[in-house]
Amino acid sequence: MREDRLCVALDYSTREEIVAAARRFAPRAGWLKVGLEAFVSVGPRIVAEVAESGARVFLDLKLHDIPTTVARAVAAASGSGAAMLNVHALGGREMLAAARGAAGGSMKLVAVTLLTSLDPRALADLPVSGHPEGIARRLAVLSKECGLDGVVCSPRDLPAVRSACGAGFLTVVPGIRPEGAEALDQKRIATPAAAIAAGADLLVVGRPITAAPDPDAALESLITQIQSAA
Repeated sequence: MREDRLCVALDYSTREEIVAAARRFAPRAGWLKVGLEAFVSVGPRIVAEVAESGARVFLDLKLHDIPTTVARAVAAASGSGAAMLNVHALGGREMLAAARGAAGGSMKLVAVTLLTSLDPRALADLPVSGHPEGIARRLAVLSKECGLDGVVCSPRDLPAVRSACGAGFLTVVPGIRPEGAEALDQKRIATPAAAIAAGADLLVVGRPITAAPDPDAALESLITQIQSAA
């Protein structure tokens, strides 16, 4: 049985690796993520190929451009086989509304609030004021007002997002690290249990599974942690 709260990130650069990983993980993970590396190196057709595995596809493109350009890209993605697509909330109200109008009803649309690699020190270099949790909260409210299905946010931002947007607003959460795992380039992270307890709907996990010495064992361990927490 697939664990629908888990999305495995297929962050590979060749079609062979991506398709093999999709077939390997789809029987146990409800979602598979196709990101920029795969989309750019292989092309849009990889989305449909991954969808053939039976898992739903999260197309992680983080679109951020003028409203017309984003709307056209969303419309194109809606026919790719993706079940969910993301855009950047920092694109603003008009861009988010245009994206929502182009997405149709069959594909979920979520907005990225702040990347998990951005902590207060990194934000100090940017023209963005406030603490990460407060910024994520404001962007989540904006996304909800524009009719999006949910947001992509750090596990540390979940309490603020949940309190502002309610239980029915989808939270897609990267930055998930099992106990003892390295943070790597992500800074605002949490364990699966902590993220579930804070209100995460979908946990996105890549390298702790795909780069593990035994990816199947790592996947099973993660599923056990999710189910125990839930």
